[in-house]
Amino acid sequence: MLNRPFFALRGWWLAGVLTSGALMASEQAVAQAAESVEAQQTQAALQEQIDAADEQTREQLEELRRLERETRQMEAGNASLTGRLAEEAERQQRLATALDTLEETRAALPVIEQNMSAQLNQWIERDLPFLREERLARVERQPDEQGENTIERINGLLEAWRVELDYGREMDSWRGRLSQDGREREVDFLRVGRIGFYYLTPDGREGGVWRAENGAWQPLDDEYLREVRSGLRMADDQRAPDLLTLPLSISVNDLQGEQP
Repeated sequence: MLNRPFFALRGWWLAGVLTSGALMASEQAVAQAAESVEAQQTQAALQEQIDAADEQTREQLEELRRLERETRQMEAGNASLTGRLAEEAERQQRLATALDTLEETRAALPVIEQNMSAQLNQWIERDLPFLREERLARVERQPDEQGENTIERINGLLEAWRVELDYGREMDSWRGRLSQDGREREVDFLRVGRIGFYYLTPDGREGGVWRAENGAWQPLDDEYLREVRSGLRMADDQRAPDLLTLPLSISVNDLQGEQP
């Protein structure tokens, strides 16, 4: 009779222990579930960062490929133009040699002179409008009072051709006057061979590129203004030569199809 309450008490204590163990197991399961959710959220955030980085990398690679294609097109066009100008220079040199050896050629000198002068004038008028008055004056120079003869005149035209050839291989800058929209102001000009002609105001806030297809200046945004400023420094030997990212004054098709 005395043992029954004792066994009942022990059974109650065992049930309490089991209940406490079940509660602890449940709390651990909840904690593990919370940690799993947090880990999944962290993994998702990390994956979003990786995806964003991959997209930015793809965009940068595509931009690099585009710049490389434009650079190759520009180099091909410039090489084509330089080759044609070199051929013309060689032809003019052969002509100069013939002038000294062939008597019959002398009778045709006035016509040759006129043709050379007309070709040079046409070339300059169709070219980018840099130093236009100076270049035309070099072509249209008249014989002096000492009696400059036709041969000397043709030699002068050959020299003008050589100067024009050099323009296609140089980067140059100078300060000059720009007439635009009914006003005139002083600006810094930048010329990149015969493919790019730009200006920048002394304060660096305004600039433009000459567009041959429109025969007018087109404003440049801030990114290109910085590139023009870098080009001016390179032309003045204040900065090491580097790649410039600038819009061209003429199209690649114009480069390949234009004949001096």
